[in-house]
Amino acid sequence: MSTRTFRITVRGVFDGLSAAQRADLLADAAEHDVLHAAYTPEGHLSYDIAARTAFVFRFSDSGEEEEHILEATERAEEAAKAWLTERGYGFRNLRSSAEDLSQAPLGKRQRRAARSNGA
Repeated sequence: MSTRTFRITVRGVFDGLSAAQRADLLADAAEHDVLHAAYTPEGHLSYDIAARTAFVFRFSDSGEEEEHILEATERAEEAAKAWLTERGYGFRNLRSSAEDLSQAPLGKRQRRAARSNGA
């Protein structure tokens, strides 16, 4: 059985931040810039608190069955909630989306490489 790679995106909005919490997020903003966003097992948080209160966590996970994506999504949501709660950040409108990369359509270069390898 082959291992499937999942990309899970958890989005939400910071809620009820104090001035100190906002200052902390602003101080760490460079570390959480969307230009450095990556899907990682521990999750990567990105936001631009100066522009809006939205945030995005990006997680990578894996499983052997297509159904494992549901469990991976649940783990990602719980990890995002834990990170926010541990720091005392309020949040709302948490929603997730997940993609099984084994089901993702091939890009133009990938299709070309598959044709040349199969021919």
